[in-house]
Amino acid sequence: MRTKIRRHARKARYILYKETLIDFKEHLWTFLGSFCGIGLLSLLHSDHFTAHDNLFLIASFGASAVLIFGIINSPLAQPRNFIGGHVLCAIVGVTVHKLIPGEIWLSSALSVSLSIVLMQMTKTLHPPGGATALLANIGSEKIIGLGYWYVLSPVLSGALILLLVAIFFNNRTSHRSYPANKQWYLFWKRRQRKVLK
Repeated sequence: MRTKIRRHARKARYILYKETLIDFKEHLWTFLGSFCGIGLLSLLHSDHFTAHDNLFLIASFGASAVLIFGIINSPLAQPRNFIGGHVLCAIVGVTVHKLIPGEIWLSSALSVSLSIVLMQMTKTLHPPGGATALLANIGSEKIIGLGYWYVLSPVLSGALILLLVAIFFNNRTSHRSYPANKQWYLFWKRRQRKVLK
């Protein structure tokens, strides 16, 4: 028993040590990618860039930036999860808000809960997607007034912009590679392979 405990303690110290190592190159590329991605969305969102009332920036993109720039090998940070999770949650959030417009507590709880289950079912789990669904219910009048346009802009358009920035910055050096599956967008070929097996 004592040997087992010592082995687990040694393993825990090693993992803790490895997790706290400082890799300045990694931090530099994380900083540059997230700065440019969120900065670009903020610029498109600002009144200085366009005279139109465009909306490109939502709070859940900040949490997504942590995943797609900081933990690029995580399954939760891959394009299918990133795009699919945000879009699915936006659709759920808007739909629930339209069905239950007067009860924010109920529509918020139902939106987030349904979003989590649907992301699990579709294998598009992306934690910031829960915030995207919630925002469709508790956001500003401008966001709620968008209705289903909320799904296209800011959610889909903003996610695509962040994805392009992530692909650019996360592949600038030999020690970073994003996404894990370079042919993630060929979803029709994956189906054909499953049928052939």
